[in-house]
Amino acid sequence: MKLVRIELYHVRMNLKDAFETSFGRKSELNHLIIKLYDESGAIGWGETASPSKPDYCPETLETCLHMQRDFLIPAILGKSFDTVEEFTGFYEWVRGNNFAKAGLEMAVWDLLAKSRGISLSKMLGGTRPYIESGVSLGIEPDINTLLSKIEKYLAEGYKRIKLKIKPGRDLTVLAEVRRHYPDVPLTADANSAYTLKDIAHLKQFDRFNLAMIEQPLAYDDIVDHALLQRELETPVCLDESIHSVENARHALELGSCRVINIKPGRVGGLLEARKIHDVCQQYDVPVWCGGMHEYGIGRAHNVALCSLPNFSMPGDVSGSDKYFEEDLTQPRVLAPNGRITVPTDNPGIGYEVNEETLKRHLAGTYNFT
Repeated sequence: MKLVRIELYHVRMNLKDAFETSFGRKSELNHLIIKLYDESGAIGWGETASPSKPDYCPETLETCLHMQRDFLIPAILGKSFDTVEEFTGFYEWVRGNNFAKAGLEMAVWDLLAKSRGISLSKMLGGTRPYIESGVSLGIEPDINTLLSKIEKYLAEGYKRIKLKIKPGRDLTVLAEVRRHYPDVPLTADANSAYTLKDIAHLKQFDRFNLAMIEQPLAYDDIVDHALLQRELETPVCLDESIHSVENARHALELGSCRVINIKPGRVGGLLEARKIHDVCQQYDVPVWCGGMHEYGIGRAHNVALCSLPNFSMPGDVSGSDKYFEEDLTQPRVLAPNGRITVPTDNPGIGYEVNEETLKRHLAGTYNFT
C-alpha cells in the first residue's frame, strides 16, 4: 500500500452545552480531519482531536497542523507499507506530538482494515459486541443544573457519571450528588488541579465511595501519584501522565494508580493504545477510554478500541447527540440505553463520513500530493 494523497480539514463545531473543567470553559471545538488515499483510490479517515489551548497538554490545533504539514506528511507521503508498525516507523524519529501523529495513524488503521475487508474492531483484536458508556459532566454554575443533567443521563441508561472538579468545587458537590444518588457509579476528574499539599483534603474523598479520582496531581507526574495512592482508599486513575506503554509500565510498577484512562490521541494512536491495554491486562489493572469531545470519526475509532477485553469500565465514549446538533458520520455514533454497538459488518471504522456536513463546518483545507 502506498499513500498518494492526503487531505486535512480544519473542522469547527459548537458544543450543545458549554463544558467547564479546572482549565476553563469551552463551547467550540477545532479538530483536524484526515483523509488518506492509497494508489487504488481507497480512503481512510482519522481525526486529530487536540485541544485548542495548551492546557490539557502542550499541543494545539496549530501545533498539530505544523507538525503534520512540515514533518509527518513529508515522512509518509509516497511511502509503501503493509502494516501500521511499518507506517509509524517512517516518523519514529519525531519526538512527542502525539495528537498530530494519532490522526494520521488512525486513518491508516481505517485504510488497512478496509483493504483487508474487516472491521477495525476485528483488526485490533476486539471481542466485545457493544461497549458500556458513561458521561462526563463539566463544572456547572449551580448544583440543581448538575443534578438535572445527572437525572437526564441516568434516565437515558448511561452506566457511570464522571464529574469535573477543582478546589472549591469538589467536596460540597460530591456530597450533594451522593445524597441524591447514593449508589450510582461515580468518578471525579481533577485534571491536575491539586498538589501533595492537598493530601488531607483529598483523603476526604474516600467517604464518597468513588470508582476513582482521575489525575489529581500534575499532568506529567507519576512519582507523586504513587505517594498519594498509598494514602487514599479511592483508586487513583492516571490520564495526562500516560503518553506511552513505558509510562504505563512505570506507573504500574511504582503503584501510582489502580486504573488507567487510555486516549488514542494522547498516546499517538491505536497501536500504542493497544500496547498500554495489554500491559495493564498483564498487571490486572482495568482500563477505560476517555474522550476529547471527538467528532464522529474519532468517536468511531474509540468505539473499536473499547471492544478490546480489558476495557472493563464504562468510559467517556458516549453518544454524539450528547455534544453536537449534527455530526460527521452516518449513522451517528449513538448510545441507546447507555450502550454503543461495535460495528463489525462493515470494513474499517464501520461508519460513512457525511462530507456535506463536514463542508458546512469547514474552516480550512490543506492538500498534499
